[in-house]
Amino acid sequence: MLFYDRMQFAFTITFHYLFPQLTMGLSLIIVYFKWKFIKTQSEHYNDAAKFWMRIFALNFAMGVVTGIPMEFQFGTNWAKFSELTGGIIGQTLAMEGMFSFFLESSFLGLFLFGEKLLGQKLHFLTGFLVFLGSWASGFLIIATHSWMQNPVGYEVLANGKFVLNNFGALFTNPWLWPSYLHNQAASLVTASFVVAGIGAFYILNKKNVESGKLFLKTGVIFGLIASLIVAMPTGDMLAKNVVKHQPVTFAAMEGIFHTEKGGSEIILIGQPDVKNKKLDNKIAVPNILSFLTYGNWEQEVKGLEEYSEDVHPTNISGLYYGYHIMVGLGTIFIGLMAFALFQLIRKKLYTTKWVLWTLVFMMPFPYIANTTGWYTAELGRQPWLVYNLLRTAEGASPTVSSGNTLFTLLGFIGLYLLLGMLFLLLVGKIVRKGPKPQTH
Repeated sequence: MLFYDRMQFAFTITFHYLFPQLTMGLSLIIVYFKWKFIKTQSEHYNDAAKFWMRIFALNFAMGVVTGIPMEFQFGTNWAKFSELTGGIIGQTLAMEGMFSFFLESSFLGLFLFGEKLLGQKLHFLTGFLVFLGSWASGFLIIATHSWMQNPVGYEVLANGKFVLNNFGALFTNPWLWPSYLHNQAASLVTASFVVAGIGAFYILNKKNVESGKLFLKTGVIFGLIASLIVAMPTGDMLAKNVVKHQPVTFAAMEGIFHTEKGGSEIILIGQPDVKNKKLDNKIAVPNILSFLTYGNWEQEVKGLEEYSEDVHPTNISGLYYGYHIMVGLGTIFIGLMAFALFQLIRKKLYTTKWVLWTLVFMMPFPYIANTTGWYTAELGRQPWLVYNLLRTAEGASPTVSSGNTLFTLLGFIGLYLLLGMLFLLLVGKIVRKGPKPQTH
């Protein structure tokens, strides 16, 4: 039964997060376009802001539709978890719904339909408040996630329930800020690649070329900055958090089965053989992992052998591959955006077709990197729902049968397939129509 509970939550949350990861990053780019319009009075920027807000609105609607079933699962498949921890996670989840969601949805409507009524400065303010609501929503969700990864400010009652004894600790959790900044930068990477990719598509298609050039330039600059921030400092800070608070997770992520004396190598390529506790066909660079983790070339990094198997991550292979796919793609993003910016500075980007085609082709890959990043976080926490305090098996609902869960999972798969196809058709229609033609 636990397998189907986990599969259903994994599927619904994976599909759901395809949408917020674009809206959070895109909201910042929309604010930038609107700010540039107020500064320059060039309608080109205003058209760009309104064009991307239409795509934002569609993503937002899909995020709402796919987010609601996830909330219900706390009361169906994970009722025991909700009963024991609701006094803590209920605080942040309720705040996300009451404040962030309503802020975002209210001002989204005003931005879409209120430009003439509000005037340009108030119109900019509505766009900024949409951005604020979007990023506040991410903050409160990740505050919940961070408490599950590194529980703070709690006490356990005699009946086993967790209650808060320090509300402020939720927001000063050392796990929170690195996770939040890493996630938001990663969202901006997704948005930047989509903006740059659509811009490259317009240039290659010789349609809406001026808008395409603006989108491409903006996407490349934002994309390089965000890709660098994902790696340093936020990725580095998050990895150090894992080393400090979840060392067994770090060993599994890096594929370290045995403790190495005199410094630990970093694995570039290799396939984990969990049964025999080794990596097959590995390509590694000596001592680099020790230096990146501790700033000391010869620092020992503990392997999985140092920890009891009952606290090992339950899917070591999935965790290892998720982490390495995320890191590998992140490295490619930095290289591609750096080269694209180099070509932009040389005034050759708009005519270098292979770079334009690459940017179009790469649009789906930040989604993969974001998804594998979240898989790394969630698989890394297993076998715990609340790290070191509540096991996953103890949080599932005892009265929901595996047959019921499988039936609803198949229903979600079918429904989300139809929703996904409809979403792509609607986005395609917006992209084909393009931004409003310039009037000057």
